[in-house]
Amino acid sequence: MRIALGADHAGVTLKDQLKQWLIARGDTVTDVGTHSTASVDYPDFAAAVAREVAGGRADRGVLVCGTGLGMAMAANKVAGIRAAPIVDEASARLSREHNNANIITLGARLTALEEAQELLRIFLVTEYQGGRHQQRIDKISALDKRP
Repeated sequence: MRIALGADHAGVTLKDQLKQWLIARGDTVTDVGTHSTASVDYPDFAAAVAREVAGGRADRGVLVCGTGLGMAMAANKVAGIRAAPIVDEASARLSREHNNANIITLGARLTALEEAQELLRIFLVTEYQGGRHQQRIDKISALDKRP
């Protein structure tokens, strides 16, 4: 799978650890940064990952900041993106099954490495169910075209 990965200064360490884990799994990773703990603005990295996914250059995206919330808010401003802040296994699974989420956001201040790996694994292997959920996804997509 092609994965776009990004983080701010609060999430860079977890991002780098997840990057190595993804590579070991055999995934292709595009790391848009940041690459240090120097303070940066998370919307820049959220937008970069979101554009990779929306543009079809990545199958899924992973964003990490302190809580995962700011990254989700920023990424969801890009048309075609459904970024979900994930905090447990149920939200990881349901974000894919019901919402066809294409970006997972994680909070480095809230999530240990092993938990983040499991949440990401679930997110990556879970398929979208379609069916009754598709009309809702269509309505979300229609919002991309409205002011």
